[in-house]
Amino acid sequence: MNAPGSNPRHTRTANAAHWQLPYTVRFEWGPDAAAITSGADLAVVVDVLSFTTCVSVALDRGAEVFPYAWKDTSAEDFAAHHGAQLAGPRDGGGLSLSPASLRAADSLDRVVLPSPNGSALCHELAGHVPLVAAVSLRNAAATADWVAANLPEDAVIAVIAAGERWHDGTLRPAVEDQIGAGAFIAGLAATGRGGYDADEGRDGRHGYSPEAVAAMAVYEAAEPRLREMLHGCASGRELTGAGYAEDVDIAAELDDSDTVAILADGVFRRR
Repeated sequence: MNAPGSNPRHTRTANAAHWQLPYTVRFEWGPDAAAITSGADLAVVVDVLSFTTCVSVALDRGAEVFPYAWKDTSAEDFAAHHGAQLAGPRDGGGLSLSPASLRAADSLDRVVLPSPNGSALCHELAGHVPLVAAVSLRNAAATADWVAANLPEDAVIAVIAAGERWHDGTLRPAVEDQIGAGAFIAGLAATGRGGYDADEGRDGRHGYSPEAVAAMAVYEAAEPRLREMLHGCASGRELTGAGYAEDVDIAAELDDSDTVAILADGVFRRR
């Protein structure tokens, strides 16, 4: 991995304090979050509306999912090479970056899901982090339990909320991704990992970063009315207004899946 600061993506996070190095559970936003993956054993990507929710739905059906950064002719070639179906636009009538379309498909074996947010992050992080997981609200607890059972106590976990993009390409933090990240982090805390004491609100120097604790607090505030929060946030309203309210409903299926989505050899398979 390049040293932080040597890559243009790290120009906004050149100060070493932004790498959250004292902590084993870290949280950051979007593509520039690569800085917090320094020394990470696992990168957790959260894109609730809708990439990581799509991954959980597809894997629940026994399918394999290939992340890909862009929907262009290269994606068509990539899908053909892997003998996979290519997800198209939501209004195309077939498979798309819509959880409902994946759930309703007559058959689902291998699918390429292009996305400039969650999918692109997974594709990029696979090059320099040993393990990459796709986490949504549907599989947050299952993934946290898998981490507790399979990774050592001192494993470094970088949790990245994908967010969205404004028209000029800059990051738009998306609250649903912070909620999803917080759900996963809360699941880790529930296992006793990292020395976090929920009653005292304390964590050790090598436990949870303040950024991670804040994401957990956002989730805990949202959880009692989770479906309402997802439908009411900007991304949820955008999808509902376009006729895709069912996608938001599926994204709100908290801990409905026991599927753990780990990227291996460029493909997500059920664990």
